[in-house]
Amino acid sequence: MKIGFIGTGNMGAALAQAVAQVPGHQVLLSNHNPAKAQTLAQLTAGTLLSNPDLVSQADVIFLGVKPYLLASLTQDLAPLAKPETVWVSMAAGVPLASLAQHLPLDHTIRIMPNTPVAIGQGMTTYSLANPDLAPLLEHLLAASGRLMQLPENLLDAATALAGCGPAFVYQMIEALTDAGIEQGLKPSDAQTLVAQTLLGTAQMSLQSDKHPAQLRQEVTSPGGSTIAGVVSLEKHGFRAALMEATKAAVQKTKELGQ
Repeated sequence: MKIGFIGTGNMGAALAQAVAQVPGHQVLLSNHNPAKAQTLAQLTAGTLLSNPDLVSQADVIFLGVKPYLLASLTQDLAPLAKPETVWVSMAAGVPLASLAQHLPLDHTIRIMPNTPVAIGQGMTTYSLANPDLAPLLEHLLAASGRLMQLPENLLDAATALAGCGPAFVYQMIEALTDAGIEQGLKPSDAQTLVAQTLLGTAQMSLQSDKHPAQLRQEVTSPGGSTIAGVVSLEKHGFRAALMEATKAAVQKTKELGQ
């Protein structure tokens, strides 16, 4: 099967590398940015093609272009594709109904991956009108991390949590690392302590049936250091800030798709 990628920025490139790990498929890459595409071609053993040539050959096409470019791009390229070609859009906020203006709805998938797909630890959410396409997508992205199918009306919320979420987490890592430096730790030691703590905590949350509040309580001894920190976070609006950030990201996602 030939899998094409139009738009090979950070996300498109990461997904191309994930797909390249699945045996039996040939990766086709748009040569719009020759330098970047050439490097990616070496990593994926992919073939560089013009957009029209890629579309005419590919069985599946991942679209990693900006939302405002998507309509004109698909209008120009869709007539060149084979009738059975599957289209996979990564454009934030662009609903299936909009994609269906130029693409066949029953051959179109809307996805939102996040940057950790680059190391096989990503979280990709997706929606589709044709359930028969789900096994194909799950197969192609098996090496990228976890996938979750959702009703489309929840995809913008999932985008804010999983797509934008890494930025919020990196901001937290940066802040806690600086806090450790302030307390005398070396920057590299502080970052390792923070990142490994987040990694282990996330794994416990995924593997446990307990609510996060219960897991937090198990770390929080009466009168101890942890509760002192928790109280400080509450005073400074930690949870409210994260909720507001998510709400802002959802609203911006909806605006991008209009």
